Amino acid sequence: MRFSVYQLKPRFQQLLQPLLQRLARWGISPNQLTLGTTALMLLYGTALALAPGNAALWAGLPLVLLVRMALNALDGMLANATGQKTPLGAVLNELCDQVSDAALYLPFALASGIHAGLLVVVVMAASWAEFTGLAALAAGKQRRFDGPMGKSDRAVAFGLLALMVGGGAAPIWTNGLLVVVLVLLGWTVRNRVRAATQAAD
Repeated sequence: MRFSVYQLKPRFQQLLQPLLQRLARWGISPNQLTLGTTALMLLYGTALALAPGNAALWAGLPLVLLVRMALNALDGMLANATGQKTPLGAVLNELCDQVSDAALYLPFALASGIHAGLLVVVVMAASWAEFTGLAALAAGKQRRFDGPMGKSDRAVAFGLLALMVGGGAAPIWTNGLLVVVLVLLGWTVRNRVRAATQAAD
């Protein structure tokens, strides 16, 4: 199974076209958008870490993740539309994704009922999945985005987890979801390695 929410990206990008046109008119650069998005995620992640018992912050995380998904799509769209694709932009895109993931997901380790060790392993596995996707580039192939637990899928999973934490769900459910995410991350790494090596043959 290689399905991922990422496969819905073309439709999502169509919905963002009006905002893309406004950003281009305002003279916002793709790199400014990437760095600004990361700064916002760092601020929200810091708020979660400082107040892990605040149910409202957890309830707001799914919306923050949706906004992040939109902004992440827009920086690439803006680069293509304005001819501003650069090596720096590509590096920032990958680096800032990892920073934002850590900022938004590591605070879950401080939430009531969450097994901190399990959460850290899940975040580490998520970074391994992305490194695996990037490893295809080292072989001269296209970056891999295979699922079933890519970046967009993780946003959905952690958005659900945030609602569970904010709603006071029992630890067996929240940690059970983390176990499912971890298993799917392992599957994702396998799919990306197989796809990259098959492409290289």
